[in-house]
Amino acid sequence: MKLLLVIYVVFSSLSFAQSYSVMTYNIKLDYPKEGENSWANRKSFFINQIKFYEPDVLGVQEAMPNQMKDMDSLLVDYSFVGVGRDNGKNEGEYSAIFYKKNKLNVLKSSTFWLSETPEKVSMGWDAVCNRVCTYVLLENKETKQNFLVFNTHFDHVGVIARKKSAILIINKIREINTNKLPVILMGDFNMESKHESIEFILENLKDSNTIAKTRFGPTGTFNGFKFHEPVTQRIDFIFVSFDISVNKYAVLSDNWNLQYPSDHLPVYIQLDL
Repeated sequence: MKLLLVIYVVFSSLSFAQSYSVMTYNIKLDYPKEGENSWANRKSFFINQIKFYEPDVLGVQEAMPNQMKDMDSLLVDYSFVGVGRDNGKNEGEYSAIFYKKNKLNVLKSSTFWLSETPEKVSMGWDAVCNRVCTYVLLENKETKQNFLVFNTHFDHVGVIARKKSAILIINKIREINTNKLPVILMGDFNMESKHESIEFILENLKDSNTIAKTRFGPTGTFNGFKFHEPVTQRIDFIFVSFDISVNKYAVLSDNWNLQYPSDHLPVYIQLDL
């Protein structure tokens, strides 16, 4: 009887562990318009890369409206949430979240601006352009398990903006996550791991890189299209709440003809909720 009870407890605990793959990817906005690093030249490889890895959740940054249309039409297994940062509709870059529509439902989603007035289109502090964070409450269609995903792109110039944006997002997570659900925060933070604002985030969430059971790929994530130079600058992150375990972490340096599909490398993880 005791053995049966132990088996039941172990099986029950395992049955509640849900595995997901998550990717963050700064896809490089549609510029330059011509040449080897143009979106027209990169698009085919990029789309096939996503189709190969099949992340359950994909957060993209720097996606312009035409790039969003391309992804929406070509990534047929996905739907997305998110808005353009310049009008809250379809102008400017998106920090959109794509999700596998056969596996996940959207229960709630929204976008807020990284500024003193996050509920409306606005530029914050000493930033040089509008910056946003898009979030979504997802539900597993089969298990009905819920979790939250936040995707963002911090300013690349504003020192105060990066500091204040980190504080704003952590406060927003606390405000939104009233049910204490698992949380994933990802994006291009334009800061390396020793920056004080990254350290502040790590007081509240975990870095998937440091807790992963297995790691693969380069140290850095920003390649600048410099194919023959080491990639050492890590500014793209996936953070997770303390109730999430990360099995695999990778920075993907896939390429063709000595070319990268973006000036950033995607970060890909496999996790258990």
